[in-house]
Amino acid sequence: MDNFTPKKIVEELDKYIIGQDKAKKAVAIALRNRWRRQRLSADLKDEVLPKNIIMIGPTGVGKTEIARRLARLANAPFLKVEASKFTEVGYVGRDVESMIRDITEISMNMVKTEHMEKVQEKAKTLAEDRVLDLLLPPPRPVRDAALSEVEEKKNYKNTRERLRVQLREGKLDGRYVDIEIREKMMPFGIISNVGLEELEINLKEMLGSFLPEKSKRKKVKVTEALTILAQEEANKLIDMEKVTKEAIERVEQTGIVFIDEIDKVASRGQGYGPDVSREGVQRDLLPIVEGSTVVTKHGPVKTEHILFIAAGAFHIAKPSDLIPELQGRFPIRVELEPLGKNDFIRILTEPHNALIKQYTALLETEDVKLEFIDGSIEEIADIAATVNEKTENIGARRLHTIIEKLLEDVSFNAPEMEDKHVVIDRQYVRNKLSDIVKNEDLSRYIL
Repeated sequence: MDNFTPKKIVEELDKYIIGQDKAKKAVAIALRNRWRRQRLSADLKDEVLPKNIIMIGPTGVGKTEIARRLARLANAPFLKVEASKFTEVGYVGRDVESMIRDITEISMNMVKTEHMEKVQEKAKTLAEDRVLDLLLPPPRPVRDAALSEVEEKKNYKNTRERLRVQLREGKLDGRYVDIEIREKMMPFGIISNVGLEELEINLKEMLGSFLPEKSKRKKVKVTEALTILAQEEANKLIDMEKVTKEAIERVEQTGIVFIDEIDKVASRGQGYGPDVSREGVQRDLLPIVEGSTVVTKHGPVKTEHILFIAAGAFHIAKPSDLIPELQGRFPIRVELEPLGKNDFIRILTEPHNALIKQYTALLETEDVKLEFIDGSIEEIADIAATVNEKTENIGARRLHTIIEKLLEDVSFNAPEMEDKHVVIDRQYVRNKLSDIVKNEDLSRYIL
């Protein structure tokens, strides 16, 4: 993070997201402030809380992508949740604390993967030794006058090393070995229901030392055996207490929670109906966003320094319809601009993961060369902007629909095509899409 100044962060975001400079600036400052906070004295560090952000803008303009790319830059645990799937405590559904449990689980997987990568080489060597033991079991002590015990051990060692060379060169990949896989037996099962999905797994972990281990022998190829045994050895080599401690600290200090569709839990002030439950969700969100301790299966997690980014279209409700206490927890408000024709042209060509680049690369796997010429991209962008105006405005997501429809025949016939060079010009785009665009009823269903 030392090299990531706010300008550099915006430059990185520019590689994947077109426009929305205000939102990029706000998240860049928020991320840099985390780095600044880590350099404060211990007594002041705890006092500096993150300034949570609320993004306001129609669907498909880059709200989620900005938050996701930001988390990747910071190598931070990131969770995207829909506010509409939560319900007030006491109702059937998920309570808001589950988002902290989920992000802790994500952080655990992140840190565990990092620790496993560090011990991967050692784990591979240990797995190799176990496979060699299966291919060439150690010799049993046999009384033989002709061979002394020392010579026998020497011969065994030489044979083993020759096998190791063959194993590394892949000459033994086709052979099968019997390996033993151990797993905990569960004396009872759980019928899955909302909120019970993880109960069986959690019970297995809680009762780990009491449950009997079930061994299962499996005949697998040498390559698969190496992968399974390397994973087993890596799990033995890492210190899970250290992993848990680091994962919880990473969530508390660098975690980012993106709460989408926040406008769906904004109520219009009625005292009955679904609005009561919506306000309940907002009240439940308050302590989490403000800072509280949530008990997870890995230990208590404090939420004071987790960065919360909320987003919503706010077509019907307004940010002011959120309860005042929650509004106060999101001091930074950023409005994202709707996308037009010029933005679509840039989205199709400029980003690292631009749609045109994606489809060209996909069809290249079938040896089909796709070439866009003579204003074809401008025509696609124009059609996307027109359909968005006539029907629902779904932003850049409209481009996916249009390009999929445009290249439908090419994608379908690609493996059998004789002419592997497909040129797409303005006329080709019009021929494929103009009838659908003119017929508004048809475009509602197809585009």
